Amino acid sequence: MAAPSDVKTAPGVQSPERSKGERTRERLLDLAYDGMITKGFAATSVEELVDAAGITKSGFFYHFKDKHELARQVLARYRAENDELFDRIEARARELSDDPLHGFLVFLRLYAEAVDENVAMTPGCLVATVAFQERSFAHDVRSANVEMVESWRGRFRAWLQAIVAAYRPNREVDVEALVDAGWSAIFGAFTLARTTGPNAVVARQLLLYRETVRRTFLGDDSPGSSR
Repeated sequence: MAAPSDVKTAPGVQSPERSKGERTRERLLDLAYDGMITKGFAATSVEELVDAAGITKSGFFYHFKDKHELARQVLARYRAENDELFDRIEARARELSDDPLHGFLVFLRLYAEAVDENVAMTPGCLVATVAFQERSFAHDVRSANVEMVESWRGRFRAWLQAIVAAYRPNREVDVEALVDAGWSAIFGAFTLARTTGPNAVVARQLLLYRETVRRTFLGDDSPGSSR
């Protein structure tokens, strides 16, 4: 979802012009995302975007200052959509268990189920696009990409730090390495699914990571010892 406009209107009384403008903006963001993913940002021209959207070039510049502003908004929407998914799943996991380890295990299972239903929900593709085509993007877009990934790493770090504080692991734990193992599994599996399929590879890798976390703190059979 795009960020809401600064201009507020009462529910149900938005003008047709505003509604049409919002739809056009969302359409441009969709087209830009598809172009960036399939052939790269540099190869995606404003001309082809306006042709596909059925608008004039001036219509494009009404919504976006330039192509780089479009990229910023694509990335912002991408982050907002993924953050909303993480927030929703995390809230449900914490509702089901207030224990940090079991809550995180629930979170990972719920996340695996979500991406198994829709692999497009998995973050990674746009992250890789910006990272590997960084010369095509403005500095602030590259910086926003890094900040987005760091915020997602921070989510796992918070869970794992709480687990380490509550549980005695059965092996030495490097929290940063365990954080990165999770995101390496997610990003790598998404790339594999996009390249060779099947989409279920993403959920399988998430569940394997979940098992790694479980065994690290609980072992094979023991319920674990809380500090």
